[in-house]
Amino acid sequence: MSAGQPQVTPIIVHGARTNNLRDVSLEVPKKILTVFTGISGSGKSSLVLDTIAAESQRLVNDSYSTFIRARLPQMPAPDVQAMDGLTFTVLIDQRRFTGNSRSTVATATDLAPLLRLVFSRIGEPSAGYSPAYSFNDPSGMCPTCEGLGTVYDIDEEQLIDPEKSIDEGPVRFSMFRPGVYRWKRFAHAGLFDRSKPLKDYTSDEMDLFLYADKLKLDNPDPEFPKSARFDGVITRMRDVYLKQGRPKMSAEVREELDRLITVHVCPDCHGARLNAAARASKIDGRSIVDWMGMPVSELRALVEKTSDARVAPALGGIRNVLDALLSVGLGYLTLDRESSTLSGGEAQRVKIVRHLGSALTDVTYVFDEPSTGLHPADIQRLVALLKRLRDRGNTILVVEHHPQVIAVADHVVDLGPGAGADGGRIQFEGTSQGLREGDTITGRLLAEPLHLRRDPRSPRGSVRVTDVRAHNLTGFDADIPLGVLTAVTGVAGSGKSSFATVELPRQHPEFVVVGQDPLRGGVRSMSLSVLGIADAVREAFSKATGLDASWFSFNAKGACPACRGKGHITTELAFLDDVSTPCDACGGLRFNDTALGAELNGRSIADVLAATPAEVAEIFADDPGISDALQWVERTGLGYMAVGRSLDTLSGGEKQRLLLARHLSDPRRDPKAPIVLDEPTSGLHPNDVDTINSLFDDLVGEGTTLVVVEHNMRVVAQADHVIDIGPGAGSEGGRLVFQGSPADLVGLEESLTGRALEAATAPAAAG
Repeated sequence: MSAGQPQVTPIIVHGARTNNLRDVSLEVPKKILTVFTGISGSGKSSLVLDTIAAESQRLVNDSYSTFIRARLPQMPAPDVQAMDGLTFTVLIDQRRFTGNSRSTVATATDLAPLLRLVFSRIGEPSAGYSPAYSFNDPSGMCPTCEGLGTVYDIDEEQLIDPEKSIDEGPVRFSMFRPGVYRWKRFAHAGLFDRSKPLKDYTSDEMDLFLYADKLKLDNPDPEFPKSARFDGVITRMRDVYLKQGRPKMSAEVREELDRLITVHVCPDCHGARLNAAARASKIDGRSIVDWMGMPVSELRALVEKTSDARVAPALGGIRNVLDALLSVGLGYLTLDRESSTLSGGEAQRVKIVRHLGSALTDVTYVFDEPSTGLHPADIQRLVALLKRLRDRGNTILVVEHHPQVIAVADHVVDLGPGAGADGGRIQFEGTSQGLREGDTITGRLLAEPLHLRRDPRSPRGSVRVTDVRAHNLTGFDADIPLGVLTAVTGVAGSGKSSFATVELPRQHPEFVVVGQDPLRGGVRSMSLSVLGIADAVREAFSKATGLDASWFSFNAKGACPACRGKGHITTELAFLDDVSTPCDACGGLRFNDTALGAELNGRSIADVLAATPAEVAEIFADDPGISDALQWVERTGLGYMAVGRSLDTLSGGEKQRLLLARHLSDPRRDPKAPIVLDEPTSGLHPNDVDTINSLFDDLVGEGTTLVVVEHNMRVVAQADHVIDIGPGAGSEGGRLVFQGSPADLVGLEESLTGRALEAATAPAAAG
């Protein structure tokens, strides 16, 4: 620091005890890049997200007037003695976008207004002002699908059982079952013979039963509301469940409804969402629909060739955002992609792009594992982006495991030594080189180059996948060896997941895919539910206390009356993300006083749900159904996670490992049945990756065939066989680059994975 330059006050944390933190005190330097690392569950997120970022956001809210504060969610102060030096903080986490089908990559990156402006000014023939090119505005949306690109309707054959009469319940939807309100509306309309099966109705009667619209009744039963009009069953369902959006309903009812709804591409706009005038307006022969449907990399090349003085500033803005998307490895995305379909890692990178052009400085940016889902080649671009934010005078705090990100940090904080109760303490503060030279778990693993599997296990045969063409795959063939571990690699968007999780199981259905698809249940479900042992735990409490098992469910009698078993109160903020605050009544425990007062071996149901798998397995050691399932959770690297943690708080990798534990704990499982895993090490510390590798070795030793889609070089190095797809993403990928052993892949010039594996296994990687 030069003479006379003012000293920059660091971020000071004194006595932090949030979650598992053990009275942590530290000073975090400002205006540099600091990485917080440590094994999964060590307390990194508790320190950075739940203490530093949370207190900063709370203080910002407190700076508003009383009138505004009364309308903001009341955020509790984190458990910390004192903090100082906080600045305005932006948290960029891996939560998926909450937007519906009207939110796309273009709207999420603020590109949509610029594109509409350009077409409204120079598109020929012009459709009108900017709103005329928006599928979210009546002047631009397709009138048939109302800007959704798809049309939804009720499947009559699935909905109606023609063999049943009204009294027997002919509608296969529980919201219309006999005796309920909606059933009474047609049962007491006075229009139908309630004892006659629907198959015997005349065409006019069936049309009336299904499609009547606000029909005034001449002679209804006395039980029919006097002033009401009659709607047919399908008319009623369209009005309630399609046109107005789905009302709040249980997960079971939602699944039931999903089976009754058909979805088709809009016959008028063919999925383009826009009306004919907007689709007909073109620049150099391409419409805004064409622009939105191009991969970012191709659109950037097109925009470079487009010039017009009337829209020069808008085109410049478009180029800047497209460049930012390319810089974070998202060149394969199209702008019309629905934002809710992005993975957590993709969503996080889109959020980063939104901040790159900000004129704000001296901001604290907090990133939660930004390398998730990225190939080592993509991480170089991520690192450049983090440095760019830092060099604009901002403070960058990153929760991260990846060696490439740790290596470029100006400052490193390592927490541990273990997870949960065994963590929460600072093990190291200093430079990344100092961490490697230290004696922490993280430092030792970073200092050691990876070791390649030099003696690949012999397969017991193979299966061939031929002419693969899902998404961007170009029609190649590949062999999958049986009885060994195969890693499928490539940069993000190269087509590896399309190959392994779509084409492979399509051609060979015996391969069971354990992917990262959203688990149903959200806040209402937990790991015990996914494993199928929640009822057994409740029954054990019921037997010990004499209370009905439903008292030990936060979805039934045991629910806290204030938060209804959610543990938090959610405040909806219109077009912004919802904000949740812990429930004051139950303190976030989710249960009412009766449930909390009942104990098994001195523990309440809330105590059990807050415990780790190993602790709960010990509590229920006499019940092998419970303890065995939880031991698989431990073996899949989730030993740090409380068994009652809500599913909506888990990362994609955590959900997948939980699904893997469920699959492996199934007593009906054939040990030799092949399994496909999609990036199972997402969000894992190298030490935890080694745990997963040990599990893979055990499974292969039992005869299981494993196919793992992976970016993590620790897994690739220990594979028996590698299938590398690429060489790039989107249209630049989808080709078979390499198949063979990891040792033969090392240093392969045309393979980005081969180069990354060479760097990770070379002795120089340690230093």
